[in-house]
Amino acid sequence: MMARTTSDIVIEASADEIMDVIADFASYPSWATGMKTADVVATGDHGRAEQVHFVLDATPIRDEYDLGYVWDGDRSVSWSLVEPGSMLKSMDGAYTLDPAGDGTTRVTYQLAVDVSIPLLGMLKRKAEKVIIDTALKGLKKQVEAR
Repeated sequence: MMARTTSDIVIEASADEIMDVIADFASYPSWATGMKTADVVATGDHGRAEQVHFVLDATPIRDEYDLGYVWDGDRSVSWSLVEPGSMLKSMDGAYTLDPAGDGTTRVTYQLAVDVSIPLLGMLKRKAEKVIIDTALKGLKKQVEAR
């Protein structure tokens, strides 16, 4: 199993409001840095995406890939690579939402990525940290702007 990089942020919103933004893949290009498209390929009985096709252009990584999603209500969502791209060999991640009871929610993001180009472990963890921190800040801004 790959080592995961983890970070978290507190967002001034309820877990269901945050999960609504996470589940709204069509809006990702407007707030997720480098995301060109995010198209739902398959939807589950619960109405949320089970597979999503992404086009990413976040220099130096440009790739297309599909992620499979598993939802646990408004508590968490996890994903893994189901259709690799040319650069991404594997990707596993999760958002976990923990309501604080005061109108805020702590969002924890875990990510493990493996790419086809050789990278030192230290550089890979640093890249994951940048991806996570950028995603969390974008998510916070998007949710709190609603």
